[in-house]
Amino acid sequence: MAIGRSAAVVIGSFALGESDLLVTLFSRQHGKIRGVARSARRMRSRFGGALEVFTLGELIFFEGGRSDLVQIDHFDIVRPFARLREDLERLGQAAWMAECVGRLTAERDPHPAVYGLLVRALATVEGGGTPARAACAFGVRCVDALGHRLRLDTCVVCGIRSGSGGVAIDVTGGGVVCGRCAAATPGALAVSPAGLRALRWLRTCSWPEAMAAALPPIEKELRQLLDAHVAHLSGHAARASRFLHEVDKLAGRAP
Repeated sequence: MAIGRSAAVVIGSFALGESDLLVTLFSRQHGKIRGVARSARRMRSRFGGALEVFTLGELIFFEGGRSDLVQIDHFDIVRPFARLREDLERLGQAAWMAECVGRLTAERDPHPAVYGLLVRALATVEGGGTPARAACAFGVRCVDALGHRLRLDTCVVCGIRSGSGGVAIDVTGGGVVCGRCAAATPGALAVSPAGLRALRWLRTCSWPEAMAAALPPIEKELRQLLDAHVAHLSGHAARASRFLHEVDKLAGRAP
């Protein structure tokens, strides 16, 4: 059996059989990996709590032969990111970021930049950064890094230069649409000039600048756009977005 090693983040798991665990990880060297952790759900498992979602660790695995699943041999914790699971807002935003990575990447397709971005965003949220801001900046940069950047300079329908006053964005068409074309583009999402400028800025600013900027209520506008873009790319609305909507209702923040 071939052996593989990599730093990795647990982005999902579910029970398999009576005591096993099917785990999805996003690794630096190998991209997304799915593997079986034998007897991981037993009380005296050698994995302990290492395979909790969001945990960053050093993964050792064996190739599974004909199966696409690997056999997880060891996962040594580097950083558990435990605080992400202690608060509903942090949990929801971290889950949204993990779900984006899980839905938008193919298995065994390495994206070191996305891996580094995910670890940095999780660390920011755990360290006290605004969860929604970190998720928004993550989402903008993640879709760009994976090659799904929306075009913001010219209308994707007629080719007229948009400037700073874009009227709408068509995620299906791949970018901004002018006022004349927006009326004839089903599903186009309204975007304010300030929202368009913020989207451009988040692509190029430093991470500390993105975390320190004052974006609300533009942040909500960008998040709706990101949710729509991710849903279009993956074919499904993110489950974490529905969870966050319920969290907002509990906190009295829902519209």
